[in-house]
Amino acid sequence: MGAVQFVNILDFVIVMPLGPDFAAALGISTSHIGVIGGSYTASAAVAGVVGSLFLDRFDRRAALGVAMLGLMLGTAAGGLATGLWSLLGARLLAGAFGGPATSIALAMIADTVPLERRGKAMGAVMGAFAAASVLGVPAGLELARLVSWRAPFFAVAALSLLVTSGVLLRLPPMVGHRARAAEQSSKPRVPLLDSLTLRSLAGTALTALGVFAIVPNLSTYVQHNLGYPREHLGILYMVGGVASFIATRLVGTLVDRYGATLLVSIGTTIFAGTCLWGFVWTGAPVPVLPFFVLFMLSGSVRNVPLQTLASRVPRQEQRARFMSAQSATQHMASAAGASLSSLFLTAAPDGRLIDMNRLALAAAGVALLVPWVARSVERRVRARERSAAEAAASAPATPARAAAN
Repeated sequence: MGAVQFVNILDFVIVMPLGPDFAAALGISTSHIGVIGGSYTASAAVAGVVGSLFLDRFDRRAALGVAMLGLMLGTAAGGLATGLWSLLGARLLAGAFGGPATSIALAMIADTVPLERRGKAMGAVMGAFAAASVLGVPAGLELARLVSWRAPFFAVAALSLLVTSGVLLRLPPMVGHRARAAEQSSKPRVPLLDSLTLRSLAGTALTALGVFAIVPNLSTYVQHNLGYPREHLGILYMVGGVASFIATRLVGTLVDRYGATLLVSIGTTIFAGTCLWGFVWTGAPVPVLPFFVLFMLSGSVRNVPLQTLASRVPRQEQRARFMSAQSATQHMASAAGASLSSLFLTAAPDGRLIDMNRLALAAAGVALLVPWVARSVERRVRARERSAAEAAASAPATPARAAAN
């Protein structure tokens, strides 16, 4: 699952650092890079809505294999783009399969890892984001510099094919959720979207909206606004990725011990403070490396507890559909953030982005709402889990119940 996440995340994140490269080659304005990033997320959002209707009906391994094959085709098509519209089309195709791939992978983790170790497991798997930053992004940027901006797309597509082969050949079938659904079929149907689910999805939306107002423009900002040299851009992602990798492993363990709300609050404080420091209070020159590392670190500190908490919201027989709905929410909010950034920003003739300070203030304001939502979700989840444990303790033992356990 870590390999699946690595390829999926790399396919998404490599596009934004390459933005100034393909913008120059294809004659695309730098202010439109956010739209290209948003096309992937918009497509993934639609796919997530559709997937939430049926993904739990299939063997998770087979569904993941199909999603990864589609991601490979969309990524390869990006390397063949000849202009803005063909690149948008390729990213739409990649997003249509990349979003469900993430949902299924996270559902597989939640299905197989006990609750008391789930934070640690989510931290390990979500370390793929940091690994993509440490290994994939610097390698992709160097490959683009030495060969062409198209080369990273083809390289990621080849890696996707390799990982897909591993998924289909090495993973066992995963159909336990279908047995659970059959067991529950005689009971009253529980709706997928209840008040707890909606609160969890609201936290996902707020997080993604704030982050992706900034992320698609970050590479352009550090190069054109802060004067960071293009040839050293890979160093930023490498150092930031190492810090994030260490953080995800540590934060995952801390979530199991202290709960999600505390870690979400710490991550939000880092994110909002970094936005104010790097984009708003720019009277003194901003040291790019510490600024960039803190920005990436804030994502790791928030995302692991949020995802661990979200894995506790759905029942097992609804998990892939919930994760798909969560993916849809995340990508819709990401697309909205990326698209709104293009409305806030304009590009100067030398490539500098104008009004990043206003955009960063809005992103920080949205982020400050996330800890309050996380606290509400965690309290409700814990109350439901206590009630379920008390009901299980008082219920008489039966052969069917023992077999289910």
